[in-house]
Parts: sequence; C-alpha cells; structure tokens
Amino acid sequence: MKRVTIICESILEERVIELLREIGAHGHTAFTVRGGGHQGERYADITETANVQIDIILKPSMAEQLLHRLQRDFFAAYAMVAYESDVRVLRPDKF
Repeated sequence: MKRVTIICESILEERVIELLREIGAHGHTAFTVRGGGHQGERYADITETANVQIDIILKPSMAEQLLHRLQRDFFAAYAMVAYESDVRVLRPDKF
C-alpha cells in the first residue's frame, strides 16, 4: 500500500477531501500543522492562514491518480506539497 501525505493551506482541506472521495479513498486523517519552508513560516494559531496535513493510505494505482490530480489541479495556484511512501498495512481490508 501507499501512504500519501499532503500538506496544504487549510482553505483547501474540503476540496482535497472531495477529491479523495472522487478517486474512491475510504478515509483520511487530517490535522493542523505549522512549520517553515519555501513559502516562509506558517503558524497554526490562525485557522485561515494555517496549514493542514492530510494522510491517506491507498492502493498504488489510486495513489498515482491522486498525485496526478493534485499536481494538475492545485500545485500551480496553491502552497501545497505531496509525497508518497510505501507502508505495510496490518488490516488491509480497511482500505
């Protein structure tokens, strides 16, 4: 299985979750994060300017589809980073 991690502006959370549903993801985990990088510092104390991290475990083909859609639909216009990693899932029937 693949774990896809998306870190983006909090205003995108609902749009990303809609995309997850479109591609058939069964669930996700989301939480507010803070940090610094190319776009400067991001703080979690103001919801409108905070970042959110969304983690999803998917089959490899779905992860590829998700990453393609994120790149196509969001990367040019929004502060967003996404990456995938291999994971071993002990309850694969949940995904």
